[in-house]
Amino acid sequence: MIDSLIVFGVSLLIGAVGIYAGAKVIVDAEDYTYALVTALIGAVIWALVGFFFGWIPLLGPALVLVAYLAVINARYPGGWVDAAAITIVAWVSVLIVLYVLALVGVTGFDAVGVPGV
Repeated sequence: MIDSLIVFGVSLLIGAVGIYAGAKVIVDAEDYTYALVTALIGAVIWALVGFFFGWIPLLGPALVLVAYLAVINARYPGGWVDAAAITIVAWVSVLIVLYVLALVGVTGFDAVGVPGV
């Protein structure tokens, strides 16, 4: 149980780095704590919507993505296009961080708070 909590915590921190980077690049927001809370809310919403609707072919994954984007849209200024851009930058930056960490053997290739990673 402790190991799972540690993995969740580290993954959440990495996911927050991605959201922080996306928000910094797209809307010039510079608050890591805000990104961390956003990552946590996003992870919870992603899990809940995925649990209830993720099993529906094609529609389920789309609903999960829209729910995640709604969290980003609600937490950062700009609108849906900026929320999508923040998510894309977050996803790419988390992939880069995880790739580097996996290369040096520190972690696996997953993070909490950024979908699909």
